[in-house]
Amino acid sequence: MLYIHIPFCKQLCAYCDFYFSISLERKAQMIAALMREMEERRGYLPFLRFPATLYIGGGTPSVLTPDELQGLIETAQRVFAVNIFSELTVEVNPDDVTPDYARRLRAMGVNRLSIGIQSFHDHHLKRLRRRHSAMQAITCVKTAQEAGFENISIDLMYGLPYQTPDEWQHDIAQALSLCVPHISAYCLTIEPNTLFGKQQTKGTLTLPDEETVIRQFAVLHTALETAGYTHYEVSNFALHGFQAVHNSGYWQGVPYIGFGPSAHSYNGESRQWNIANNVGYLRAIENGQQAFEVEILTPEMRYNEYLLTSLRTAAGANLQHIAQTFGEPFLHHCLQQAAKYIACGLLLQHHQQLQIPPTQFIISDGIIRALLW
Repeated sequence: MLYIHIPFCKQLCAYCDFYFSISLERKAQMIAALMREMEERRGYLPFLRFPATLYIGGGTPSVLTPDELQGLIETAQRVFAVNIFSELTVEVNPDDVTPDYARRLRAMGVNRLSIGIQSFHDHHLKRLRRRHSAMQAITCVKTAQEAGFENISIDLMYGLPYQTPDEWQHDIAQALSLCVPHISAYCLTIEPNTLFGKQQTKGTLTLPDEETVIRQFAVLHTALETAGYTHYEVSNFALHGFQAVHNSGYWQGVPYIGFGPSAHSYNGESRQWNIANNVGYLRAIENGQQAFEVEILTPEMRYNEYLLTSLRTAAGANLQHIAQTFGEPFLHHCLQQAAKYIACGLLLQHHQQLQIPPTQFIISDGIIRALLW
């Protein structure tokens, strides 16, 4: 699995904690550095697991032209000897996608778009500091469909300041009316260094209470399951055959390599992350210096990470895998800590699978924490 981080955006969203710059001044220099990093790190993974996937995220990858994206894709194909990526996802912002842009992405082999919509209400989009309107979001989806994209994912958010039950139900209904096969719906999380985080510190941000958020989650789960979507991960719903292959690889512990500022990589034994600074990253790559830090993972860390990722999914954690990979003491600890949650139905044990029911995904963090080493 390959990931390319495009560290540019045209505007700072109020909730975003990902690394990026709103200046596009170094865009050409960054693209060249990304290509060079791919060349220099081709040996990080001994082989790519097939089907091979490429995810271009950000930031906002759609600030790049089709030619710029094509250069990155072709470099990845050549360096990692991949003829065709089985899943090639590009994140796009609605107001960047013209009919020509969408057609050119489809022609170069991009077969999945992830569209950052968040809300179909303009006043919420304004508060979130998104740069598109609700109408532009709807038009973007239709434009992508007309260009031949069948595999489209859209992002929604709940738990927003002043978001009413009717508004959230409208967002869900509007999403369903667009007939997209994949919907990612995220509960707003306040990070300290974001605009919302600063407003919260000052006491100027009004958020819904916990009970309201739980109700919003329940409405979401019921509506999408009723419409034929599978709630296969905490924040992700898909029609049959449209689960995200790349992201599912993360949750299954598949090794991956990431390129660009702040991008992470994992080879099964260690994790590394690139410098989260455009200037620092460019300087390191151009001077042939190490642009990342490395952490060797202990058995305890790998066990914890396995639970943190696998229990986010409907498939859950495999107990036999825990015993064989980490040892019997880890399995004993897991089952001992899980017992009270199994007794009250917050965890299910089916043979060798330990699962959180999707109806309880909203409280999954607390359940998983209790099972960690």
